[in-house]
Amino acid sequence: MARVHLRYYALLREQAGRQSETVETAAGTPGDLYAELAARHGFRLSQTQLMVAVNASFTDWSSPLSDGDEVVFIPPVAGG
Repeated sequence: MARVHLRYYALLREQAGRQSETVETAAGTPGDLYAELAARHGFRLSQTQLMVAVNASFTDWSSPLSDGDEVVFIPPVAGG
């Protein structure tokens, strides 16, 4: 199990009902973690619609997670 810190933005923040949280997870990758969180919070965006950063660096969905990592799932941004 790893403890990871999550930060949410835009639509994901609305769906999670919070800006951030710390979770204990058995997920080994950001992809596994997102699937776990999508089931918990009802996230409707697919991984193909998001980017992921671990410890402030963009990374691949299959990169390994470590205890203490900060993970940010970055949704598409609308502008005008």
